[in-house]
Amino acid sequence: MHAIDWCIIAGYFALVVGVATWVSKRNKDTADDFFLAGRNLAWWVIGASIFSSNIGSEHLVGLAGSGATDGVAMAHYELHAWCVLILGWILIPFFMRGKVFTMPEFLEKRFSPSCRTILSIVSLVSYVVTKVAVGIFAGGVVFSALLPEMHIGPIDSFWIGSIIVLCMAGLYVILGGMRAVAYTDIIQVAVLVLGSALLTYYGLKALGGWDVLRDTLSSEMFNLWKPLIPAGVEGTWAPIKEQGRMAWYFNTNYPWIGMLFCAPIIGLWYWCTDQYIVQRALGAPNQTEARRGCIFAGALKLLPVFIFIIPGMICFALAKHGQYEALNVLINEDGSVNRLAAQGAFPMLVKTVLPTGVRGVVVAGLMAALMGSLAGTFNASSTLFTMDIFRRIRPQAPQHMLVWVGRLAVAIMVIIGLLWIEVIRGADGLYNYLQSVQGYLAPPIFVVFFFGIFWKRLNAKGCISALIVGFVLGLFRMAVDTPLTLGLLENGYAEGSFLWIVNNIYFQYFSVLITLVSVLVMVGVSYATQEPDYVKIKGLTYGNVTPEQRRETRESWNWKDVLGTCIVLGMILAAYMYFNG
Repeated sequence: MHAIDWCIIAGYFALVVGVATWVSKRNKDTADDFFLAGRNLAWWVIGASIFSSNIGSEHLVGLAGSGATDGVAMAHYELHAWCVLILGWILIPFFMRGKVFTMPEFLEKRFSPSCRTILSIVSLVSYVVTKVAVGIFAGGVVFSALLPEMHIGPIDSFWIGSIIVLCMAGLYVILGGMRAVAYTDIIQVAVLVLGSALLTYYGLKALGGWDVLRDTLSSEMFNLWKPLIPAGVEGTWAPIKEQGRMAWYFNTNYPWIGMLFCAPIIGLWYWCTDQYIVQRALGAPNQTEARRGCIFAGALKLLPVFIFIIPGMICFALAKHGQYEALNVLINEDGSVNRLAAQGAFPMLVKTVLPTGVRGVVVAGLMAALMGSLAGTFNASSTLFTMDIFRRIRPQAPQHMLVWVGRLAVAIMVIIGLLWIEVIRGADGLYNYLQSVQGYLAPPIFVVFFFGIFWKRLNAKGCISALIVGFVLGLFRMAVDTPLTLGLLENGYAEGSFLWIVNNIYFQYFSVLITLVSVLVMVGVSYATQEPDYVKIKGLTYGNVTPEQRRETRESWNWKDVLGTCIVLGMILAAYMYFNG
């Protein structure tokens, strides 16, 4: 890193803190302003904020790493941009009619307070074991790759990077809340996209161009369809993975049944019901701005295939060519990719191929993504804790107290997340770790929201039962996997035993199993008990929307919104058609 690079990075940090400070002076000391920016965000701010919050640590470290190991296979998840369109066109009208702060609060209005409590607690736990800890960990990975020699006493570059990213993200969330997160996200998206695009350009230039990349890597690495075609690919259909392989891999390909059924479940849960994402849309003044923000976010969501996955593939190709000695760690003795080292593919490429000055811009982009992701998590976590837990305990708490409780919640989440990092360090692939944990926790949430909105007969007892049963199954699978992840069981589970079978079921299949069980439980319990009070849930399900509400929603969109949606869908289709091997 040259002095010019450090000046660019310092300038970026100063800009972010300056914007956060300016925004904080405009804030009102109210919960509505701190958590939802006064419900006055424009569509382009919403779209940029959704994208920035989504494109974080798991993409910089995990997605680029998966590009180096598995090619474009994980692009299936990135091409789920259509899921955020579902949020804008179908779910936003219901969420905005309820005037809710959080997704658990919507469940309370649709079902009961108990449903809200369960989802709030599970959401907070899931943020700790996924977004918070993964974000801190990824900051450490980036610094370890860029500045391996940096030490402050006994503290190495991994922990220095983790702490810097953590403190910077926490600082501007505490300063300005949701408004600071949203407006700094605009800067961070611009820096991130510019920096990543420059990395792709210089990476291809160093390699010799796109044709050289395709010639160097196997056609399978450019084939999105292979994971969906079982014929001729041994094992891609079987529910039991190979003995000795980690639970989130399966013959280095993603099985077609899992991608067909599980991936959309996780995508719809994440983009349409997760507080982390939906909170940005809830900051809109009306349905029109919220929907257009979702359409804009859907367009931006297509970028990671080219600014994260492709750089990972370029890094592996350069390593195979032997052009840079620093990249040799990516290649095992047998010529295969080193999956552990591949987690640092993105920052290693930054370190090797970029000229002075440009490197500073790209590193600033790295920090932008890491901080944007963490800041979004902190804001969502503090909103859940304050509005769904603390305010129900102290309903008469003044507005300024709610704001300060939200700030305290951020600090607590950070401490707990730090303690979980060692679990993630033991995982074989950061992005895959994240997808597996989400695959265990997402299904019951997906079921109660989508079935609850589309099926008015389902009641609170069915919702509670589905949440409890689904989460118990997910936590049980995590409890079975974690000892092996941490290396606590030297010889693993006895082959053929019940726990061995559970651990060896591919995570996407287990996710589909949880979904099916949750659906059966929710429907069965609902029909075995009393019907819900349809008057209380008026406007919260498709079956009892009033004519006035339908008219309001219809008047909130026009041909421009339809055209934007069609363009996004066309871009998704074009990507699937191009990456066919």
